[in-house]
Amino acid sequence: MSISVFDLFKIGVGPSSSHTVGPMRAAHDFVEALRAQALLERVARIEVQLFGSLSATGIGHGTDRAVIMGLMGERPDRIDPSIIAPCIEELLEAGSLQLDGRLAIPFNWSRDMQLHDESLPHHPNAMRLIAHGHSDELHRNTYYSVGGGFVVDEVQARSGELDSDSTPLPFDFNSAAELMALCRMHDLRISELMLENEKAWRSEAEIRGGLWEIWQAMQACVETGLHNEGILPGGLNVRRRAAALHRRLQATEGDGSLIASTFSAMDWVNVFALAVNEENAAGGRMVTAPTNGAAGIIPAVLHYYMKFQPGADERDVVDFLLAAGAVGILCKKNASISGAEVGCQGEVGSACAMAAAGLAEVMGGSVAQVENAAEIGLEHNLGLTCDPVGGLVQVPCIERNAIASVKAINAAQMALRGDGDHFISLDKVIRTMRDTGADMQEKYKETSRGGLAVNAIEC
Repeated sequence: MSISVFDLFKIGVGPSSSHTVGPMRAAHDFVEALRAQALLERVARIEVQLFGSLSATGIGHGTDRAVIMGLMGERPDRIDPSIIAPCIEELLEAGSLQLDGRLAIPFNWSRDMQLHDESLPHHPNAMRLIAHGHSDELHRNTYYSVGGGFVVDEVQARSGELDSDSTPLPFDFNSAAELMALCRMHDLRISELMLENEKAWRSEAEIRGGLWEIWQAMQACVETGLHNEGILPGGLNVRRRAAALHRRLQATEGDGSLIASTFSAMDWVNVFALAVNEENAAGGRMVTAPTNGAAGIIPAVLHYYMKFQPGADERDVVDFLLAAGAVGILCKKNASISGAEVGCQGEVGSACAMAAAGLAEVMGGSVAQVENAAEIGLEHNLGLTCDPVGGLVQVPCIERNAIASVKAINAAQMALRGDGDHFISLDKVIRTMRDTGADMQEKYKETSRGGLAVNAIEC
């Protein structure tokens, strides 16, 4: 399995990579399969079945709406988020779905959008799409949204594939130990090794241009989040805070208070993370990094570096994202980045480790120090549950990104103050995340049936 940094960092829409981005991609792929078999014009009805976590928290995460938009021919990296609500409203009023954006077929929401409690064998995030003709079934497929917007179908899942890409890489690695050994053998920094691997898919100019585009999308998301105000959708009446905090921060810089004078950068890191995750919760345009639920951490830490590091430039952005991507690849290969599979440690924990590694890399850390930074960031998120209140990516998700962003900076600093030698390896922490996720009760993995989700409502 070969994973590109562009698989981990994808421009899309909120509020969830596994529950929104993945299902929209799956539905779009289903339409493409119908087109390839010359079946589109014969479709008289589409049946949508959501299972497991997609059923339990799918409504709050916008899974139902995402599937519809995918069936209408939209893709998460291209869709204008502002069209989603009007399109769904029009469908509900007319009872008609514009398949592929051009073929009107009847769609009865209560009949054709089905939620099933059962979980399918291969992954908690499962959905089945069935295309019916006027008198027969034309085509069906089952898809698994395995985290970070990655999608596999039934055939891939049965074969054990999490990704169908088998591109040969010059420096392929499956563990942090292998990664560090390759770096030392070839006298490469982690970002340099990742750059050589990325050249298996793209030219260096395309890689640098693509990662700069990702950074611009992150910046745009932060900027939008710093200006939007009001109540987030979903019914919890969670008020956006980033804009007000940003104004207050600008007005009180240098006010002499203890925290403002000794830890003022933390305020900026917090507001950057909050801005991103409020935009995500509102279904806005943002970057999956490596998931939507944890999408504020890497942008917040990278914004911190670019704001406070004199002379920071485009090369630093590329190196940061490449080093972060190496850690994300390890987490995905050897555990999971899916909250439904291993809890929030797989989302926020992975993102925290990635951000810590990226920061240590651009701060001049050695290969061992970068690995240590990632290990610290992930180790201190082990056991983090995924129990969003009301099935919405709001509480505790938004604040959790701000806390983890500061934690990533501290992890990088601790690693850089050391020599890279440490007791627990990154590989062992990733393995522990996998095992901890397996040990968690099902209700703590993105079902909203336990933990904070239940206590918050009862109180």
